[in-house]
Amino acid sequence: MRPRNLALSLAAVLAGSLAIAGVAGFAASSHDTQKSALGEARPTTDLVALLGQPGPVELETVNSADWAVERGGLVNLKHPTAKSAGLQDGDEPVQVFFHALRHPQRGLFIVDTGVETALRDAPEKSALSGLVRSAMHMEKLKVHAPLGEWLAKQPQPLAGVFLTHLHLDHVMGMADVPRGTPVYSGPGETSARAVFHAAVQGSTDRALEGKPALSEWTYAAEANGLFDGAVDIFGDGSVFALWVPGHTPGSTAYLVRSTKGPVLLVGDASHTRWGWEHDVEPGTFTLDGPRGAESFKKLRAFASAHPSVEVRMGHQH
Repeated sequence: MRPRNLALSLAAVLAGSLAIAGVAGFAASSHDTQKSALGEARPTTDLVALLGQPGPVELETVNSADWAVERGGLVNLKHPTAKSAGLQDGDEPVQVFFHALRHPQRGLFIVDTGVETALRDAPEKSALSGLVRSAMHMEKLKVHAPLGEWLAKQPQPLAGVFLTHLHLDHVMGMADVPRGTPVYSGPGETSARAVFHAAVQGSTDRALEGKPALSEWTYAAEANGLFDGAVDIFGDGSVFALWVPGHTPGSTAYLVRSTKGPVLLVGDASHTRWGWEHDVEPGTFTLDGPRGAESFKKLRAFASAHPSVEVRMGHQH
């Protein structure tokens, strides 16, 4: 998701100068990128054959913080189902998660980053600027498990971070990630352009400070695949990165073959439980609405065809 109020205010201030300069928005981050050396593209159909087999990965989802954001950004309120249900804009309670993956050979990885410790204890020292904290209504954020505190309690070091996408509410804990830790995302996350990035780029860059170049999954586009592409991250079929563009260009879901069964982490391809259960795609926080709706339908079709897969939303239990 993104702070829509901030985007709108920035658009009003910057629209004239952007038009004069011929600039179509700003990049999400100036952080360096590189092709990922981890993972190998595989046909999306390959993962289906593995769903019935026990998985090796221990998976834990941690609620780092409770929050509230605009419902219209999370759910398409113009959808007929949303209209018939009488959904109105207003605060929607959400959570800010990170997911811990413990692989028996590869070690500890996390999907997304929750919230950094400084955002609770000393917000002015956090990666988020004062303007961004205000626009994102951080006064509504109740921190439960900052990433740094959680990491300090783990018996093994963090081997890497897998991002669903690069929006600030998914990298708010990145400052607590040890320097030098590899970070992975879908392609095009840093270069995605929008007006509101003028305000958030600095905060995103500070969150990524001290980390290596962002490693982008090397998806092989599949015109007729279950998803737009898939990467077998560890080469053993235990964790797949699934390309689900729309919310952002490189939005990525993760299929984890956990010790308790397969789990699909959809990220912000579907923020809310209501949206998922009622077949209503996300709302205005999505950069490319039509493509996001297409990815949403692919995820729903996959989950419907494979009911043994547990689905975990981007921001609600």
